Amino acid sequence: MRVATLEIDLRTGDVDANLATALAGVRAAATAGAQLVAIPEMWPTSFVPNAQAADFDASDHAVAEMARIAGELRVVVVGSAFGPVGDNAPGPALPTNRAHVLAGGEVLAWYDKVHLFSPTAEHLGFRAGNVPPPVVELPGLDVRVAPIVCYDLRFPEVARAAFRGGAEVLVAVAQWPRSRAPHWKALLRGRAAEMEGFVVASNRIGVDEIGRRRLRLEFDGHAAVVGPSGEDVAPLHTETVGESTTRLSVHGIDLEEARALRRAVPVLRDERDDLFGGWLAASR
Repeated sequence: MRVATLEIDLRTGDVDANLATALAGVRAAATAGAQLVAIPEMWPTSFVPNAQAADFDASDHAVAEMARIAGELRVVVVGSAFGPVGDNAPGPALPTNRAHVLAGGEVLAWYDKVHLFSPTAEHLGFRAGNVPPPVVELPGLDVRVAPIVCYDLRFPEVARAAFRGGAEVLVAVAQWPRSRAPHWKALLRGRAAEMEGFVVASNRIGVDEIGRRRLRLEFDGHAAVVGPSGEDVAPLHTETVGESTTRLSVHGIDLEEARALRRAVPVLRDERDDLFGGWLAASR
């Protein structure tokens, strides 16, 4: 199977520009033979401060257009965008940060980011999800994938839920800053080793002021594909897309590598999950 990551310099609030850039990257990935493409967190808009209904509508349109093009290209695209606005009692109604699995011209599955990043006041602009990542068997491909979003990487329970659900590929979409790049790399490798599977991780590039606190952050990308050994999978193909700064990497993964490891080292069978609930309660 071939998987791809896109590193994009997102423009805050400029949905037309971000959509055009992301579509160009997805088309280039499909031309290079990719079957699954990961694009960064909040790719249509980035983190718009005090987002309004017009931002949500434009984001929804971009996701629908990406789904349509993904269907035409016969690729699966995973990224995140504004989710539906809902009750955030006792506060204002807020959207979620929703990861979409796009295939066949539609939203095949979605996941609302569970852990909101308080340093950028993400909790003031979004409401948190409360269900585990869905595990999806991709159409026409013998593989089960699950999406997660950025900060969720720091909470192993999220990836563990996907592992227990049978996920072989974890797709992480993010806006993870340069200042914590070593954490990003370590967490990707840790999650892959823990779940005895592959992690496909896309991150943005550029400089932006993020969230309501307008925290200025620099992003270097560091997109990666990590195998069940905990080591990076070397790319088969890399390119800068068009005249933009978007970076595309395409990797080949062998799913039998994960399946063989799970047979040899049956982590889920040996797990003492009867203990964990009590340990968690006792530690609080």
